[in-house]
Amino acid sequence: MPPAQPEADPQGAESRPLSVTEFTRRVKAVLEGGIDSCWVRGEVSNLRAQPSGHVYFSLKDAGAQLSAVMFRMQAARQTVKLRDGLQVVAHGDVGVYEARGQYQLVVRTIVADGVGALQREYEALKRRLSDEGLFAAERKKPVPQMPGTVGLLTSPTGAAAQDFMRILIRRGWRGRVVVLPSKVQGEGAADEMAAMLRLGESLGIFDLIVIGRGGGSIEDLWAFNEEALVRAVAACGVPTISAVGHEIDFTLCDFAADRRAETPSAAAELISSEFVRFRERTESAGRAVSSALSESMGRARERLAHSRSRLRLLSPAALVERGFLRLDDMSNRLASALRSRIQLSRQGLSDAASRLGRASPATRVEIESHRLLSLYKRLHGASPVSVLNRGFAIVRDAKGKPVTRRAAISAGQSLEAEFADGRIPLRSE
Repeated sequence: MPPAQPEADPQGAESRPLSVTEFTRRVKAVLEGGIDSCWVRGEVSNLRAQPSGHVYFSLKDAGAQLSAVMFRMQAARQTVKLRDGLQVVAHGDVGVYEARGQYQLVVRTIVADGVGALQREYEALKRRLSDEGLFAAERKKPVPQMPGTVGLLTSPTGAAAQDFMRILIRRGWRGRVVVLPSKVQGEGAADEMAAMLRLGESLGIFDLIVIGRGGGSIEDLWAFNEEALVRAVAACGVPTISAVGHEIDFTLCDFAADRRAETPSAAAELISSEFVRFRERTESAGRAVSSALSESMGRARERLAHSRSRLRLLSPAALVERGFLRLDDMSNRLASALRSRIQLSRQGLSDAASRLGRASPATRVEIESHRLLSLYKRLHGASPVSVLNRGFAIVRDAKGKPVTRRAAISAGQSLEAEFADGRIPLRSE
């Protein structure tokens, strides 16, 4: 069965359903047309400055909260330096951001209006508790350097618990962490944290309790400024560390606790720092002991090897072995000396035989025979007969003298030519 269609309003209202966009536009028209520009007094909260130059924040008082925006051109002209907790008076127009269906104050001008209500309350409570001596240094208990069991009072689902545990795990801490779950923001958070703190103290298992949360605005952190929680922290019999917000955030719990850490991560580093130093010293000592033990064992091995060597040298078997070695060495040396002596004798005998051979008559006769034969051959080669046998002839004059020059011969002179096989007469022309 199809759904029933809306009927016409008996007073004449439009019966057609409006879309969200249409409805929002009507609201925008009513608000922006029905509310003139005005001044609004309130406390700045949730301040966010964007890279674009636009500034977003909230204006609040004890009963309500109003979103506000100041666009870049207006923000650049302001002389007031906005910050969370600053009491201001802002002038602007109401506007509706249709995409979110949210109305906001579009601020044109803003002036400071003194310190915000929360900030004044914070300062007043701080002075009163300080005058009571609640923040005195002599009341603070020493924080254990190496706690075995740590209680972490925070929201179990918040980033603070995760950051705290991540730092401890990364640094290799070996203690135990027990999360004491509690609200850390909003109504009743301070009373709940105070009750959980007293419960943690009554358990008697904690060496240290860390109370904290991540950063936020002064309103987000206000539970840590409430008197009930501040007094509970100061009265806690277990040493406490307050780790609330960021480095620049200070709450009254920071002054009441025995130690302040800038952030939950800084608290984890503080808790594990002495453990890390002790572990490093232990590891260094272990390395030194291991090195000394290795060196001592090395020296002992060297002494043992030296003793074994000496024992082998002094044993009867070693003496017999050395005797055999000396005997073999002397035998080898004797054999070598004999071989050398025989070689020298043979060489001397050979030299003597050579000298005897050179001195014997037969050898001298043979040598002289060879020398005479050589002289004979030389003499025979130089004789005239040998020259004639080689095809030469000797020309002689009438007296029988050899003619050696052509100029010594005259025409008609009688000559004689001598050949190897005889002589013949000649006459010159």
